[in-house]
Amino acid sequence: MNTSRTTNGEQIPILVEIISEEEMAFLEAALSSAHPRFSPHRSRPNSLSSQPYTPKSHARTLRSSSPTPPQPDIEDSTAATVSGSPLLRFRSRRALAVTDITATEWCEKQMEFVLLHGRPKRTEAMVAGSVRHAELEEEVVEKVEIQIKSIEESWALKFMNFIVGANQLLFEGLTRELPVIGVVEDTWMIGIIDELQMPVGEISLNPCLIDTKTRYRATLPSEAQKRNARLQLMCYKYLWDTLVANNFPTEHFFNHFGLNPQYPLSEDIRLYTSSLGFEAKTFEEVVFYFRNTCRLLSPCHERLLLRYELQSDRSILEEYEFSFDAGWFKNEIQQCLKFWRGEREASYVSKTEQWKCQFCKFTAMCPRALASNNNAE
Repeated sequence: MNTSRTTNGEQIPILVEIISEEEMAFLEAALSSAHPRFSPHRSRPNSLSSQPYTPKSHARTLRSSSPTPPQPDIEDSTAATVSGSPLLRFRSRRALAVTDITATEWCEKQMEFVLLHGRPKRTEAMVAGSVRHAELEEEVVEKVEIQIKSIEESWALKFMNFIVGANQLLFEGLTRELPVIGVVEDTWMIGIIDELQMPVGEISLNPCLIDTKTRYRATLPSEAQKRNARLQLMCYKYLWDTLVANNFPTEHFFNHFGLNPQYPLSEDIRLYTSSLGFEAKTFEEVVFYFRNTCRLLSPCHERLLLRYELQSDRSILEEYEFSFDAGWFKNEIQQCLKFWRGEREASYVSKTEQWKCQFCKFTAMCPRALASNNNAE
């Protein structure tokens, strides 16, 4: 459990949850480049800025201390034995992650290998990025462990962490590691927003979405990397905007994931919800408060910001600002979902982006890479 301090020194508990490996962008680690990270920043009037932000408080979040997840991920096994589409084989018991979408956009064949054979060993760049990520998160979030006894309680923590983070955004102007969930193109999707901050010097109350990515070398990201990161932030904005529009399909959620709305929460979780100012004895009541919180929020700002930071000295290499493009976003999501739904085979990267193969850990089993090597010989 984490705590958030208000300006008068009062401590408010906030839930924290451990980020799963799925929420870490595998493709960015393989490229020794960007990793989603939080970094505190304040907005200039009419623009987003890289000026340091001094946190007013620390938000408490819950993290699961269960020895094993309530429902283990099938892609962690060495081979898949269930027939059907990738979505049914590997994500039938949980939502598709935003990082699943970005990894698919990067290279569908690589995503397929990850699902079938597991994730490669983490690189030095990925480890360094994770360390930086933890440092930035600790600036505003204090984690507290709590025992999780069921999948209902695991979801309850996500919703409570959202409630705490949303309150921190409203009262302090900044929050990080905010879980979001919703339906995108008829598919359940979940993600963790790096940073949301309220704009300073503007009349607008629309929070700004920011994603900080660390780079191993002092080089600017390629267009392919930027494109992939744009898709990631647009996913977050779509999920957030859908939630605040009060479009969370509660009954569909319970039914899709086979959850019991009347599941009685553990005493630890009930005490935590009480410390937040509301009483929740069942899972359904937590979802009720979650939906009420969403009604207090505004859609994200149309401008989205990507910040690229050098790992060695944390200097800013580039700040890249762009606008949400609904048509482009819809097309990219639909293309990715065709693979996940089994509507077509996994495709390879285009010829102009075959340089990605140099950083892939699956070249020894990839038909495209093997054919290229044979032709070179």
